[in-house]
Amino acid sequence: MNDELLKRVLEHQHFDELVRKKTRFGWALSMVMLAIYFGFILLVAFAPGILGSTISGGVMTLGIPLGVMVILSAFVLTGIYVRRANREFDVLNANIVKEVQS
Repeated sequence: MNDELLKRVLEHQHFDELVRKKTRFGWALSMVMLAIYFGFILLVAFAPGILGSTISGGVMTLGIPLGVMVILSAFVLTGIYVRRANREFDVLNANIVKEVQS
């Protein structure tokens, strides 16, 4: 991309909207992930007995599925971001570039 085209993209009226939407959504998902992760860590630190309790008297403790859920939540949140990026952010980006190039 040449400097003139880049300058026109940065000055486009919808570019700031795109940046704001992506930033806000990214931070929102980051906060959700941090809440999940630190919630698990706080549970480990302050209530280890809950995580150490067995599931229906078996061998597996409650901490194992909760830990797996923390990991899976990262994949789910990534999928949510990718889906919205593909459906909304990429369309806005393509429209901006199309308008600037014409």
